Amino acid sequence: MNVAFKQPAVSNHPLDSIAEALLLPTGIDGVFARSAAFERVVDGLTTAISRHREPDAEVLRFPPVMSRRQLEKSGYLQSFPHFLGCVSCLDGGEAEIRASVERYEAGDDWTSALKAADLVLSPAACYPVYPMVASRGHVPAGGLVFDVACDCFRREPSKMLDRLQSFRMREFVRIGTPEQIQDFRARWLKRAESFAGELGLSYRIDQASDPFFGRAGKLMAMSQVEQALKFELLVPVHSQEQPTACMSFNYHRDHFGTAWNLCDARGEIAHTGCVAFGIDRLALALFATHGVAFAQWPTRVRQTLMV
Repeated sequence: MNVAFKQPAVSNHPLDSIAEALLLPTGIDGVFARSAAFERVVDGLTTAISRHREPDAEVLRFPPVMSRRQLEKSGYLQSFPHFLGCVSCLDGGEAEIRASVERYEAGDDWTSALKAADLVLSPAACYPVYPMVASRGHVPAGGLVFDVACDCFRREPSKMLDRLQSFRMREFVRIGTPEQIQDFRARWLKRAESFAGELGLSYRIDQASDPFFGRAGKLMAMSQVEQALKFELLVPVHSQEQPTACMSFNYHRDHFGTAWNLCDARGEIAHTGCVAFGIDRLALALFATHGVAFAQWPTRVRQTLMV
């Protein structure tokens, strides 16, 4: 793909000089309160992305939690256990719960009484789609397209503003034949260039791999690159040497189709793919590129985002 960043006609602003105006620390690394200015851009991005939605896409908005068993069935625990966040609750009757509170009041550890619920924090917006499709029966011949979003969580504490534990993700998900998925991704790899241009962002698109867990994960990442299953739109938020992935273009092959028995009427296993937008990263990239004063942003960008 692109080997050098395509530059807009503006200069970058140092990220550190604008951070305090955008995201306020909460005392937890990778978890921030968002300013009005930041949310104004997020709202603009949400609308701009919707304009690129496939006309036949089904729109779904998921809560930040999902079924633990569904995530297990999708294979997340084998691939990314280091990122997983589980919902835990105090269980039992009033006496047991009161005992936990009393341990806290006495200065002791109360968390040992927590028990895992049947919920996990959603690590990506697309995971709840596949069991939902499975419950509907055969995948139609023309395939399916979804526009999904949710607040996501990955246990990845960092002081870097572009690597949050709690973040927002928007995805366009395609389910169908291998040819349908490859055509969908190819169109979006091209369309993403126009989208980045509308936002006035420097970028390049390059092959990538997911951060799979452990030694086996390194082999999975190598295979992912060899098969060209993942590409990312990279923006030099910090520097050109260490750019930030703001969008990804993923071909899952038959992974989710096999896990959830997603088949067409002939019994052929469906393939899946998705285009993911890192909403908070894109917003940060816009501020890093254009500064915090909207009046100084390029006219085209302001019109695109309506800011």
